Amino acid sequence: MPAIYLDNAASTRVSDEVLALVTEVMRTAWGNPSSQHPQGAAARAHLETARTRLLAALGDSSGAGDIVWTSGCSEANALAVLGAARTHDGAIAISTLEHPAITTLADALAAEGREVRRVAPGRDGVLDPDEMARAANGAGVVAFLAVQNELGTVQPIAAIISAIRAVAPHAHIHVDAAQALGKIPLDVTSGADSISIAGHKLHAPKGVGALWLKKTAKIAPLWVGGGQQHGLRGGTQDAPSGAALGLAAERAVAALPKQRTRWLELASALLTTLEQRGVTVRQLVPDHRRAPHILALAIPATPASALRNVLSSRGVYASTGSACADAGSKASPALTAIGLPEADGMVRFSFAHDTTTEDVIAAANILADAIASLGQR
Repeated sequence: MPAIYLDNAASTRVSDEVLALVTEVMRTAWGNPSSQHPQGAAARAHLETARTRLLAALGDSSGAGDIVWTSGCSEANALAVLGAARTHDGAIAISTLEHPAITTLADALAAEGREVRRVAPGRDGVLDPDEMARAANGAGVVAFLAVQNELGTVQPIAAIISAIRAVAPHAHIHVDAAQALGKIPLDVTSGADSISIAGHKLHAPKGVGALWLKKTAKIAPLWVGGGQQHGLRGGTQDAPSGAALGLAAERAVAALPKQRTRWLELASALLTTLEQRGVTVRQLVPDHRRAPHILALAIPATPASALRNVLSSRGVYASTGSACADAGSKASPALTAIGLPEADGMVRFSFAHDTTTEDVIAAANILADAIASLGQR
């Protein structure tokens, strides 16, 4: 039986259309985008087309911001958070739900002597705007995930930003949108100063990301170089990867209304199959609170590492986690924050444009078999 890939929140397959564009740019526009000759102009034109596509996908029709091309979302996060910390005094405020791409930056700043404030979510995984505002009072930089990567929880972005602005009008507010673009409606008019994007979550290649940066925002570069990208990210720009991200973002946003309905139907089919098999699971985030491509399930009294091993051996590739460390995995701060019992495991199924109903039904049956083999009654 072919493997069933349901770990698309970790990474997606590069789409045929994106792959074709990458190949075309590599073959026909191999010049340095900074060069002032036809080959350089050809590469530059692809980047400008990609910039226009990505700005449109982000809802920036007024030109409020610009795109800084990066090697991925982690670099985009670092440029935003560390870059803003170098230009803004005060504390750093984040949540306890953040991806390591944010928490490790906060740890590094704490080691340098900066105060770091961490806000816990409610048991539903949702951040309270008032709590975020209290942490942001007097802060210089605030960062939070638009969609939590393990749980799929969608945060009230506009409400959080509005609450922060009321107490810290000059703070730099950064939103990590790795799991958001093309999965939920995303609009830069919500008031963020910067938004980070990952290409490989959108059927573009790994190794490309972007930072949307409001034109009025002030950040420092991570390094100095040849002055490319207004001095914010020195180094020759990667035209094939930028073109890929622009096209992938445009396609993902255009397909979102249809895909949202389809992903919710896939989740329903998976849960219905488990119910028919008499399996006990708990959906960690209700449908109205989660991004449609992520379905996180708590499995009572089932170790995450054992669950992962059984699923993988049966050809189901998904993500698992727990609120306590075991021999096969680390404790998840996000699962701890929402109060997942230490004895329970979690499995995250995540869907993409090429996920089928047959995939999820087969995966549900294999999960039911795995739970039975691990002793759940």
